[in-house]
Amino acid sequence: MSDRTDRTRLIASATRRGRGRRAVAPAIERASTLLNDSPDAMRDESRGPVYGIEDLSAARELRALLAELEGAIDAWLVPSGLAAVTAPLTALLRPGDAVLTTDALYGPSRRFLKRHMGARGVTTAFHAPDAATDDILAALTDRTRVLLIESPGSLTFDMLDIPALAAGCRARGVLTVMDNTWGAGLAFRPLAWGVDVSVQAVTKYVAGHSDLLMGSIAVADPAVGRPIAETLEDLGWRVSPDDAWLALRGLRTLPLRYAEQARSALVVAEWLRARPEVADILYPALPGSTGHDLWKRDYAGAASIFGVVMQGGDEAAAHALMAALELFGLGYSWGGFESLITHETGQLAGRKAPPELAGQLLRLHVGLEEPADLIADLEVGLAAWRAQQDSNLQPSA
Repeated sequence: MSDRTDRTRLIASATRRGRGRRAVAPAIERASTLLNDSPDAMRDESRGPVYGIEDLSAARELRALLAELEGAIDAWLVPSGLAAVTAPLTALLRPGDAVLTTDALYGPSRRFLKRHMGARGVTTAFHAPDAATDDILAALTDRTRVLLIESPGSLTFDMLDIPALAAGCRARGVLTVMDNTWGAGLAFRPLAWGVDVSVQAVTKYVAGHSDLLMGSIAVADPAVGRPIAETLEDLGWRVSPDDAWLALRGLRTLPLRYAEQARSALVVAEWLRARPEVADILYPALPGSTGHDLWKRDYAGAASIFGVVMQGGDEAAAHALMAALELFGLGYSWGGFESLITHETGQLAGRKAPPELAGQLLRLHVGLEEPADLIADLEVGLAAWRAQQDSNLQPSA
């Protein structure tokens, strides 16, 4: 079974025999109370969950498949991708500890470290998004308990050498937690490269349909997993059976959607890179882009989200481009079936050292639409960009 592909393994559990006549998908069990046949059975956990806050059929199967995908001993479900990051940090950090992470960290994760953990005596230090491995390891101190990894980094898609970082941290007794939403547990498996905790926003590619919020946490070491499991139990964090069922449905087709959207994203990225209005494309999967060598060495695929650095421009020009589009939705998140665009220049100001870019930063997520149609839509957007730029050059009356 170990030589089966992800496409096969994610479906095989649905057709496994020995469970009698049944539906292909597990039942959605909406329950707070679970009844028993006798008083002795009420607290017998060997018979299954004893209360509805524990994972029921759909969530149990989803957890098992995610653990198999990640190469984990166990995987847990939480109500959002952000919770997948904050729960391990809550479990593993104590007052007086320190966290080291990238200056490109996802904004809400950064806010949690500053506002929540900072108020509880945990300090955070930031390294440059493109820092060399030796520089990152040199920034670890005696107080550093966790290196929080995000690669590619948010918005600027900076790549880090994960195997080298994981090995260096392990040698120094520092735990590693990686937000692997971009790799989706499919193109990259952090646990296989020595990372202690792999988290992702199930909201994105696993669910795949922009209709639920969820996160997952996976570990390979029981000693690391125990405090995380206990923290989730103590906090009462679980997901709804309906959402678990929807995420399980999405997981079955994850490899197909992920690969197809990556192919389309590469076509769109290559076209944009050749445009005179564009200064740079921030996409590790694009040959010639920053981080491409690391991506090619370690990754088996790519997400369909990337940054577009425009040649100069201002907010008005960026908004004119976005407003002219019909196929790209104006909305946050990514990983779903639909294409999206956001304007991200403003978010860069929250970093300790904002990058110096040639112009406005847009973020594109490429969905399942035909790439030629998306390119035609972007043609219209770029024309609106140029028109706005020209109007800015006109002398005032």
